[in-house]
Amino acid sequence: MRTVTFGVANSLDNFIARADGGVDWLQWTEEVAAFTSRFWKTIDTVVMGRKTYEVAAQRGTPAYPGVTNYVCSRTLTQNPAPAVELVTEDAVGFVARLKQGKGKGICIMGGGQLAAALFEGDVIDEVGLNVHPVLLGSGIPLFLPMQRQIDLELSEHQPLGNGCVLLRYRVKHRRRAAA
Repeated sequence: MRTVTFGVANSLDNFIARADGGVDWLQWTEEVAAFTSRFWKTIDTVVMGRKTYEVAAQRGTPAYPGVTNYVCSRTLTQNPAPAVELVTEDAVGFVARLKQGKGKGICIMGGGQLAAALFEGDVIDEVGLNVHPVLLGSGIPLFLPMQRQIDLELSEHQPLGNGCVLLRYRVKHRRRAAA
């Protein structure tokens, strides 16, 4: 079974972007680039929501090279870019099927509605955060309200020279009742 990782950079007060979508506060260093490069070798699929896709496309990255790119959306009606596959069906069911298939890991990019649905659907296996030493005060929240608690277990932590901290948590999946 493939591992599904929700990965994102966030401020210390848990925002992934300013209210206008700005991420000028992100600190990209050689140390972060090396970590990111190692992580990208473990995945072959990226799944993102429409809003995350639109921000990436505006910044010149409509698709990530070397991986299969999916955009989950209930409002888009056609593929947003040639190297991107549009998913209009239920995102939880789609990612659950991807997870059962063959391949490397799956990265869920961004945050918001897609992440909340996937957490509640119990398909995310781990959370990877790059916590930046900044308090934005407001913006786009890292997590949206969910209907249940998601229990996590710290599996890795690494302070970086720029003051950021990389954190990885394993999701403690709910036990399913025997049929």
